Amino acid sequence: MTLTIGGPLLLVGAGKMGGALLAGWLDRGIDPDTVYIQDPAVADGVAALVRERGAHLIGNANDMSTAPRVMVLAVKPQMMDAVLPPLKEAAGKDTVVLSVAAGTTLAKIEGHLGSEIPIVRAMPNTPAAIGRGISVACGNGNVSAEHKAICDALLQAVGVVTWTDKEGDLDAVTAVSGSGPAYVFLLAECLEEAGVAAGLDRDLARQLARETVSGAGELLRQSDAPASKLRENVTSPAGTTAAALEVLMGADGLQDLLTRAVKAASERSRELSS
Repeated sequence: MTLTIGGPLLLVGAGKMGGALLAGWLDRGIDPDTVYIQDPAVADGVAALVRERGAHLIGNANDMSTAPRVMVLAVKPQMMDAVLPPLKEAAGKDTVVLSVAAGTTLAKIEGHLGSEIPIVRAMPNTPAAIGRGISVACGNGNVSAEHKAICDALLQAVGVVTWTDKEGDLDAVTAVSGSGPAYVFLLAECLEEAGVAAGLDRDLARQLARETVSGAGELLRQSDAPASKLRENVTSPAGTTAAALEVLMGADGLQDLLTRAVKAASERSRELSS
């Protein structure tokens, strides 16, 4: 199905996440002639994508001849105070704003662009780069069903989308899925190191860790069974897996570590939002 949003799209910020979104939209068939990109330092990969597939690189949103139907904010949170004020003039009466800037609240965006503008705040994660991300989105009171459908379609171009009515949920979302890929990569690192400590060659340990983590993740994705059931399926009574899980599931084990890690990330997200 071709991705259509009923007007021009302005992407503000073309770094890793902005570039992933752009690639997803182009893959879904959005008309590249309707896409405008504002970023003073466009990444090489994004510049190559624009040259190959089309879209417009612009220096200022006000260079657009028509107000954008959607403004997608994909800049770093610390840049928002500088980026947002000039965008107020560029927004039209039918513009909806979709922000994927972590830690930037709806209220803060409204403070720059106006309380009457429809704004959706979303938290995607880095697997969006391969179309396997997950985004959680939340809109302000001006977001209509049509606005929600447009933003949903844009986010679905890079993965699964779900919505929440509570903006405060996004702090925990950031801690679980936003930061979560780093936890999984750390697991692969640690499994590799454990293999080396057990006597394996480094290259073999790395291959085993990477394929095991990615393969188990794909099995989890394709299965309807809960993770606990899949874990039990691997575990024979009094076997090798049971011996390992006795350590991982013991006092101060993996669950305790992850609970404390997610709590720390959630608290930091709240601090950054305030």
